[in-house]
Parts: sequence; C-alpha cells; structure tokens
Amino acid sequence: MDHYAALKANVGLLGTKLGDTIRSQLGNAVLERVEQIRLLSKAARQGEELQADKLKQVLRSLTDDELLPVARAFAQFLNLANLAEQHHTISRIGHASIEKPEPLQELFSLLEQKKSDAAAVEQAVANLSIELVLTAHPTEVSRRTLIHKLTEIAACLTELEQQLSPQQQQQIGQRLSELIAQAWHTNEIREQRPTPVDEAKSGFAVIESSLWQAIPDFLRELDGKLITATGKGLALDAAPVKFSSWMGGDRDGNPFVTAKVTRQVLLLSRWKAADLFARDLDLLSSELSMFQANAALREATGEAAEPYRQVLNKLRSGLLHTRDWLSEALKHDRLQRPQDLIWHNQQLLDPLLLCYQSLLDCGMAVIANGKLLDTLRRAYAFGVTLLKLDIRQDAGRHAQVFAELTQHLGLGDYSAWDEGARQAFLLAELANRRPLFPKSWQPSADVQEVLDTCDIVARHGSEALSTYVISMAGKPSDVLAVQLLLKEAGISFAMPVAPLFETLSDLQHAPDCMRKLLSIDWYRGYINGKQEVMIGYSDSAKDAGVFAAAWAQYSAQEALVAICQQAKVQLTLFHGRGGTIGRGGGPAHAAILSQPPGSLAGGLRVTEQGEMIRFKFGLPKLAERSLALYASAVLEGLLLPPPVPKQSWRELMSQLAEDSCEAYRAVVRHNKDFVPYFRAATPEQELGQLPLGSRPAKRNPTGGVESLRAIPWIFAWSQNRLMLPAWLGAGSALAKAAEQDNAKLLDEMQQQWPFFATRMSMLEMVFLKADSEIAAYYDKVLVPDELKHLGQSLRSQLAADRELLLKLIHSDTLMAKESWIRESIMLRNTYVDPLHILQAELLYRVRHQPERVNPMISRALMVTIAGIAAGMRNSG
Repeated sequence: MDHYAALKANVGLLGTKLGDTIRSQLGNAVLERVEQIRLLSKAARQGEELQADKLKQVLRSLTDDELLPVARAFAQFLNLANLAEQHHTISRIGHASIEKPEPLQELFSLLEQKKSDAAAVEQAVANLSIELVLTAHPTEVSRRTLIHKLTEIAACLTELEQQLSPQQQQQIGQRLSELIAQAWHTNEIREQRPTPVDEAKSGFAVIESSLWQAIPDFLRELDGKLITATGKGLALDAAPVKFSSWMGGDRDGNPFVTAKVTRQVLLLSRWKAADLFARDLDLLSSELSMFQANAALREATGEAAEPYRQVLNKLRSGLLHTRDWLSEALKHDRLQRPQDLIWHNQQLLDPLLLCYQSLLDCGMAVIANGKLLDTLRRAYAFGVTLLKLDIRQDAGRHAQVFAELTQHLGLGDYSAWDEGARQAFLLAELANRRPLFPKSWQPSADVQEVLDTCDIVARHGSEALSTYVISMAGKPSDVLAVQLLLKEAGISFAMPVAPLFETLSDLQHAPDCMRKLLSIDWYRGYINGKQEVMIGYSDSAKDAGVFAAAWAQYSAQEALVAICQQAKVQLTLFHGRGGTIGRGGGPAHAAILSQPPGSLAGGLRVTEQGEMIRFKFGLPKLAERSLALYASAVLEGLLLPPPVPKQSWRELMSQLAEDSCEAYRAVVRHNKDFVPYFRAATPEQELGQLPLGSRPAKRNPTGGVESLRAIPWIFAWSQNRLMLPAWLGAGSALAKAAEQDNAKLLDEMQQQWPFFATRMSMLEMVFLKADSEIAAYYDKVLVPDELKHLGQSLRSQLAADRELLLKLIHSDTLMAKESWIRESIMLRNTYVDPLHILQAELLYRVRHQPERVNPMISRALMVTIAGIAAGMRNSG
C-alpha cells in the first residue's frame, strides 16, 4: 500500500491548479515550457543521461522573458509541495505514513510499558518547563502576505478530506484556484529588507494565526492523557510551554535594533495581547449568560442579572482602553502611563478566575472547562505581554561602556585591565549604593545606546522581559558588567543574565568560567539559586565542524550540570539551535533525547529560527503536534534518561572530535584556495542582495569566512547542494576510527547512545540531500579552472564519506528507517533541480556578462535562491 498516495495526490492537485493559473496568465507556450522542464527533470532524476543533458540545454537557452516565469513556477510549486506535506503530517490520512503521529500517546504508552511510577509522572508534568524563543533569521524567505494564502490553501485541503457533495467539492476547487492565483500574482520576494519591527510582527502573526488555538488544544490533550495515566489532571495555572522572542531584542551585530526599536516592540507585543484577549472576551461574554453565581461573584457584581457578562465586559473595556493607550504611546517617545491600564497579568487573571470558580461552585463545570478554560490557559501561557523579550548584546559592547567611563573618571582604561582588576572594580560598584555614572558624563553614541537599552529594560519589568544574553562571553566579568549596567539603570527585578558560549574554545572554557562565577559570594546571593547558560550551535559548527562542535556542546553541558548541582544552583540550558543541521538543527525529539542526563532538570529553553517557525507552527494542528513532540521528548528525557556514556565511548568520541576538527580546519582555514572557491562555487556574494532578515550578513564587512554569520555560511552551501558545513571532517574522522578496528565499538555507540545515534542519523539526512552532480555543475559553470581541483577533491570526499556511513549503519540505502523524510526529499528533487541549473546560469550572467543583466534577471536569481531554500527545508 502506498502510504504517500494522499500526499502525492494533493501535490498533483496543487500543481495542476498552479498550471491552470500559469496558462491563463501567460499562455500555453510558457506552461508547455515549464511542463517540458518538469518532465526532463523527472527523467534526469531516474538516471536518463540524455534527458539530463537536454534539461541543461533547455534551461540555458531560455530567453530573458522566460527566465522569471520559469523560476517562479518551480519556486511556487515547492512552496505548495511544502504545504501539502505540512497538511499531510496532521491529516487523518497522513497518520499511517509519518514518524510519531501521536507523540503524547506514544510517550504515555511507553511509560506504562516501563511501569513508570504515577507520582513521578505527575511530578514531571507539573515541573515541565519548555520555553520556545522565536527568532527572526535571514532564511525566512516567505512574506507574511504569502503565508496567509498558504494557510488558507491548507484549510481547503482539510475540507476536501470530508464527505462532500459534488457541488461542495467544486466550490472548494474554485477557492483553491483563486488562492493559488492570488499567490502567483503576489511578489514572493520583498521589495525592501524587513525591519526588526516587521520581524517582530511576523512573530505575533504566528501566535495569532496558529499558537493562540494550539496552546489550549495541546493542554487539553496533555490533561486527558495525564488523567488516564495518573488519575489527576493538569493544574489550572499549568503553562508547561511558554514563548519568548529575540525579534526586536537581539542587537548582536544588528545596528538596526536600537533601544527605540526595543521599546516599540515591547509596546506592540502588549497591544497584540490586549487585542487578542479582547476578542476572546467578546465571545465569552456572548456565551456566559448564566445567572447563578457564588457569593464572591455576587459581591463583585451586586444584583446584576447576568453577573458573568458584567465582569467579562468590564475586563474587555479595560483591555480596549489599554490597547487605545498603547496605540497613542507608539506615536510618542514618552507618554505618561495612566493607573487604570491592564498592565499586569494578575489584572487579567483575577476576573477570569472569579468567573471560573463561580461556575464550578454552581455545578456548571462543563461550562467552566470549555471556552473559559481555553482563555485562562492562554492567559497563563501568553499573559498581557504576549511574548517575553530577550535582550542580546556582544560582551565587547558592555566592556566599551566601562572603558569610556573609567577613562572619564581618571581611573585608567577598563579595557586594558586584567580579569582580576575588572572583577574587583565591578564587585565594588555592585555593592556601592551611590550612582556610578556622573551627570556631566557625555558618552559616545555606541555607549549611550547600551545605556538606553538598559533603561528600557528597567522600565518594562519582569513580565515583559525574559533573559539578557551576552554573546561572545568568556569570563565572569562579562556577566558582572551586565549586572552593574542593569543596577545603574534602576532595575527592580533580578533579570536572568545568560552568558552565551559559542565558539569551540568558548565551549571548552565554559565550565571554568561558570565555576569561577559561582564562587563569587555576591553573585551567588544575587542569582537566588538559578542560573541560565546559553549553548551556541551555529558558530561552534562553523568554527570546528559538526562532530567537534557537537561533542564540545555535550561535554560543556555535562560539566555545567555537575558544577551547578555541586553549587546547589538550578541550571537552565538555553540551546541556540538553528533550523539546519550545520547549526544544530534536525528533528527536535531526537535532539532533546541525545542531550546529557540531568541537562533537562532545570527546564528546556530553545530557539526556533526563521523558516522553521512556519514549518513547525504555521498551522494550528501542526503547532499542536510540534508542542506535543517537544513535551513528550522532554518528559521522556526526565523520566527515562539516556545512559551516562561509557568511558570507551567518551574516548572514541573525543578522538573523533579531534580528528574531524583537524580535517575540517585543514580545508576551511588552511587551504589558501578555499575562500576564493567558496565565493565562486556558491551564491554567497549575491545572498547579500536578497532582502531577507534585518541583520547584515557579516559581522565585519571586510572579513573573510570567519566574519561571515553562520547563517549565510550554511545557506550558501545548501544552494549548490554540496552541504559542506554539515559533513566536512566527520567522515574522515569515522574512517580513521574504522581503520583502527573500532567497528564493534561504533556499533555499540549507535545502538546504546542516543547522542551518537543522532549524529549518525543527521549525517544520513545530509548525505541524502547533498548532490555531487549538481555541485559539479555549479563548478563547471562558475569556478575558474585553477580552483576546480578543490571542488573535485571535496566531492570525492563526500562520496567516500557516504559509502563509509552506509557501511557503518549496515544499510545500502540512506534514511531507510525514516521513509517519511526520504520520500519528502525525493518528492522535491524534480522541482529543485531545474532551479539549481537555472541559478548557475543566472550567476554566470550576473558575474561575467553584466551588460546582459536587467532587473528581470536579478529578480529571477533571487527567486531561485528563495525556491531552493523552500525545497531544502531544514537545510537553508
């Protein structure tokens, strides 16, 4: 039985509708050209060499007028295929074919099978703390306006699964045609880069269109499973999953995120929360028309005939008044805040809880636990600020503040002091009650910006803000400097300050840094037994390759868990994962279970980046399933923790990490031809022109690979399908280990150690997505002859690594056990291949025939970049 028949049928249906749109808009000739290319691509994928040559010939000979429509046709098709696949993962029909269709059901069955103690299960669910931090990143290529249309298309696919009359089917078919035509006529590439405020709005849009519904639905399911397993349900105030954001708060290397922008985003977030809760109350007020009430509600409403409505309408008026004031505040830099706003979560919760308790007391539990409970769950999960904002800034910017200040005060130059002198100065000032910054001091613009940001943090309080993250942190003074800046700004709450350890050496020194920090008496008193540490995935992988980075992350986490346990401090690890494998991405369930034992005890905090937000949370049912995947993985990690690695595993893994780092750096850092080859073989230089995220592509505009942000670095290599950062070094290290007679040990590690099994599974996925022939075509068209040898040697390495991996996993097929992922990749190849060939041709014209380049060609190039990103999913 073909489990994927329904998926293929939906892909076919959407493709046909897209074809109809192209025909009606551009005529038969263009559609025939697109169809010719599609059929050639399909035949080429099946190994027909003549057709493969013909495909290249046809794409190379496209006229300037044909380039853009053809590129758009394939890019749009990939967006539609992604959507059909998202729909398939949550449809009734798709359940048979996807991995983990019912994550919570599977978890509770497993716990029952392992005879887990009911009290332990209850306790683990009660303590469950998952915080998903939405971040904007330059790989979210789709515009919000297109995302809305795709959501509507998904709703049509759901309706088509019902028993419908011919007339109803026709109506839905008509609506699908309309939506696909709307998408076709919408510019898929933004005209301008999004601002940080635009990025924040896209985060709010995901909550409004999807998570607002998904959170109560997910909690209802978890509650039901918990009652069945333990006899007790979730607490009323349970919020096992919460959301934060970096959009508008992450200023590391982004000059466009200013204190002013952060204030605007904090106010907009409250505005959106007031708006969404006011809509909920509108509905509740129309439904809760009951007259029976308990004494507390009667006391609040006097002799009102409809007491629930009275309370809810009053709350709704308060929210609308707050929303109106926020609209005004957004137009002015400073506006006096009146006392009667709904500013704190308790003001939202108290009236809702009053109604809820009254309904229970009057025997109307069935009503209390309906829509009202949903709104209460949202109030605990999102609150009046909707998303808590993180602030992120580079450690060097904080040091710059104190360097200018100490020079102004005649104390010398803070930046020239050693760590001991810095700590002594910071600790003395943290204990001092007088203000540190003199009124007469005129700091530079950069320093003033840091001070203004701290001022905004102090004004907005703990309900609106989450964590202050310090990138490139490496010493205790980096953390103390932030504490002092916040104290001087007059902060009234202990904001968690998290050092971010991101390069290989940072990760290796992280335990030492945290040990020293926790040995400072003032600091221990201040943090009140709680510490957050952020682990960087992107930069460590770019610095050392995936194997070495993964082992450094694992070892750092393990050591940090032990240090914090010893110091009796609760540690929360914050994982800066990207969507891509080269940046710590991959299936969330496997990733969570491959962490060291004990690392989930203080909860899980993890970034959700760019396009992955849409792939995981873009539709309500999809979001519900993603939340269930996270919850089930964390609960499994807590209740059935992975084994502590054996000494023999550790030794071999350390050797693999060392060998792979050496092999990776030998190419990326020490081969003089590497940087010119990278620039020639990928669209790295052209990526900067694509108006994706608000952040510049480089930290240092004149630097080489080391100054490139991790995201464009990965993005560029996925465009030519060499996928280099996600595998380079790993195969060489495994080959060396296999030669040294470690086959049995490698088998044991794969079978018994989730961390190692996940690494191997990620390599499988990368090798399935990598494509030597496509990479070779880019080289042929774009790379100068004197650099071609490097491409050849990298492709030979890729082939050897792939063969070795198949041997080590005892299989003749990649991803044989994950047929869903395999099918999904195969399905897209036919449509991604023409975009690659077209992109190589366009890059050639842009670089070698500038006189032939017109706006249509530039736009077609941007469309190929966006289309390939859509086709590669978690590789962009």
